[in-house]
Amino acid sequence: MPNRSVFFVSDGTGITAETFGNSILAQFSGKPRHVRRPFIDTTDKALHVVREINEAAEREGKRPIVFTTLVDASVLDIVTQRSKGLVLDMFRTFVEPLEEEFGVKSSHRVGRFPDISRSQEYTDRIEAINFALAHDDGQSARNLEMADVILVGVSRSGKTPTSLYLAMQHGIKAANYPLIPEDLERGQLPSALQAHKRKCFGLTIDPERLSQIRNERRPGSKYASLENCRYEVNEAEAMMRRHIISWLSSTHKSIEEIATTILRDIRPDRLIY
Repeated sequence: MPNRSVFFVSDGTGITAETFGNSILAQFSGKPRHVRRPFIDTTDKALHVVREINEAAEREGKRPIVFTTLVDASVLDIVTQRSKGLVLDMFRTFVEPLEEEFGVKSSHRVGRFPDISRSQEYTDRIEAINFALAHDDGQSARNLEMADVILVGVSRSGKTPTSLYLAMQHGIKAANYPLIPEDLERGQLPSALQAHKRKCFGLTIDPERLSQIRNERRPGSKYASLENCRYEVNEAEAMMRRHIISWLSSTHKSIEEIATTILRDIRPDRLIY
């Protein structure tokens, strides 16, 4: 697998091809070489990608795997017919059966939106990203009533990446608010959160893992010591139990899993599009 290339070829950003392809590749052990080739929307670009694929085949002695989301038939035909790779065309695999089932032709549109700047979904995501950045790590307690969710937990438990993922992928306005030692000593939620407790969702983490993460940032400090991490995690979890705040551990969960759990518990309507 390490000596084998996987190409993700698209006439858009390539994110759809790569996300779908990686989900399939995750079923197999090993990590092949990944090559993303976005914006392949002309025959000249297609021919260039074909040369890359064929060179990889000759170099590695195995045919590369090629995931594509190409819409233009002439571009797709070049990649399919002239390359020495195993071409897995996601659109043709799924779109053609759906055309037959629905009894209509698809738009065969390149990219996700005809004009993304006019999309309400895009506008919502930009607003949510700005909100997450303004309310990162307790920077501001203003406008918390506008938040869809407020992530609480000790420092370095995964609040920032989760809040940004919720904003970018789902248009969720997520604030994140750290539980600092003074909060843990009092055993009470910060006063700024009291009126918004129903929006709070807690993240916790294994103390050993937390100590490792903190030592990368501040090695040898009390902040990063295992004893202190155990104390903070135990107190934070006890506080969330007292205040009946839903929470989960980020230790062995991906951001996608954490975000989906939050949506299920806080905003189940966002799981329906």
